Amino acid sequence: MTRFPQARPWRSAIAGAAAITVTAGLVAAAPDAETEQPAPKLSLIAASGSVTLTSWKESPGVYLDLGTYVTAENGPLELKVTRKSYKDPVVATQVIREGTRTRTKTLPQGLVKDFAGLPDFAQIKITDAAGRTVMNKSEAFCPNNASGRIRPDAPARSKYPESCPENPFTLGSVWGVEKGWASNTYAGYYSDPVVLPAGKYTAKVSVKKRYRELFGMENKSRTIKVTVRERSYEDDTGAASAMAHGSHAAGHSGHGAMRAPAPAPATSGAGPSYNVGHGPYTPAPPALPWALGKEAFRAARVGDKAGQTDGSRKAPAVKPAAKRPTGAPNVPNVPKPDLRSLPAYGITTDKGEGSTAGKDYLAFSANVWNAGPAQLVVDGFRAPGKKVMDAYQYFYDADGKQVGYTPTGTMEWDPRKGHEHWHFTDFASYRLLKADQKETVRSGKEAFCLANTDAVDYTVKNANWHPDNTDLSTACGQESSISVREVLDVGSGDTYTQDLPGQSFDITNLPNGTYYIQVLANPEKRLKETSLTNNSALRKVVLGGRAGARTVTVPAHHLVDAN
Repeated sequence: MTRFPQARPWRSAIAGAAAITVTAGLVAAAPDAETEQPAPKLSLIAASGSVTLTSWKESPGVYLDLGTYVTAENGPLELKVTRKSYKDPVVATQVIREGTRTRTKTLPQGLVKDFAGLPDFAQIKITDAAGRTVMNKSEAFCPNNASGRIRPDAPARSKYPESCPENPFTLGSVWGVEKGWASNTYAGYYSDPVVLPAGKYTAKVSVKKRYRELFGMENKSRTIKVTVRERSYEDDTGAASAMAHGSHAAGHSGHGAMRAPAPAPATSGAGPSYNVGHGPYTPAPPALPWALGKEAFRAARVGDKAGQTDGSRKAPAVKPAAKRPTGAPNVPNVPKPDLRSLPAYGITTDKGEGSTAGKDYLAFSANVWNAGPAQLVVDGFRAPGKKVMDAYQYFYDADGKQVGYTPTGTMEWDPRKGHEHWHFTDFASYRLLKADQKETVRSGKEAFCLANTDAVDYTVKNANWHPDNTDLSTACGQESSISVREVLDVGSGDTYTQDLPGQSFDITNLPNGTYYIQVLANPEKRLKETSLTNNSALRKVVLGGRAGARTVTVPAHHLVDAN
């Protein structure tokens, strides 16, 4: 799914050690790849020679949005970042197109360790008015950071995703700076604010040598004059600004609280493009490059027929059907979704409050994602006066025409504060298993309003890099709705945080010891999928402590050491 050239690729040992592979056939890539495209030229620029940053008295610290960007000319910078499994390290690959030839270059082993971006990419040195160094730090760079066009003839819209994944169990990502665009080097919430007293400073920003040599960038740093001003939430204007930039937005219960934007000017493009995986996206293009002709398809032996797909079939979304389907249900032979579970994470112990006081709970986050190659599309319909909707799964042909449907459970209205939308009741369930991984000691089933909260693997066939409904604002309906449509797009998953009684596991009377949290997709097997063999994921936990003070230890899951 990647492709791109570079200016001077092998000027150093680190770049020379990168593996180069020349391919003449099929490479999955963003579809508006050009048949002939020169190497991208990357540059570090500063939008302005001076910036003003605000430090709040009640919460000292400034976010170093210095207005520096990485630009891409002559072609896009694009990186494909993957891991085969949680037992394997992360591998980052650059794809380089030069005329009719395509070659891939694997970045040095160990350079990229996760999916948050290129580590230690930028060096930021800040001196005070007397010339003393007050800060010297490095920052990672996510090429998918807030970006924009730098010239009028650049593509009107970047094909690349709008952020780097945060889920610790991400499997694949695509990073890129579109041709003629610039991406902010400011790391936002991947970086902590720094304490700088009010005053005048000078910031010097540069790209680390290994990246300059790897991507053929010039050794040019950028200098920005920085003014730090101190303000208070009590100020009339300060309070309004604090609410705009620093308040915590209310999240949808179960999906996790939405993170507030980092305090940065609204026009800077420095705020996160979505909050913990949430944000408005539009559909992405097909997974195969337009440049591929019939000969390339035949050579690669791909196609779109019964039992085999090239990933080109894609269902429409997001409006529900106008009326309940008629005619006999049928499940046609077209591509279907493939629901897979991620191991549980964000695992903690909690104490009950109010009516649950005296109880101990095991809270966790769970994600079920769609490996495709087709969207999961579920519509709900209700008869007037009914409290539940009948749910149907829909199927589409290569032209996006609806060719079948089948009943698949129900949807119910959830009136709880923070929810207040229609939940699909047959999507996933959770179980707490004994050490033998067989006997269930606790179980829970959650109804879901489906949302594309996490980019789990954007390198799978037909992955949608710009999915709709990432923050619940475009689906799930209202109490008065007669029908709703819920969609889980290819490559994306839906994370629910099970942190409330009835969602989390009651461990009050469970003895200390080893258990497994099981996340199970499509538990009743009502949804029609590509495969039903990959719907379960287990995560080992060890309970300890005593009543009212229970503890949990979460061993690493192979190479993923995140609870």
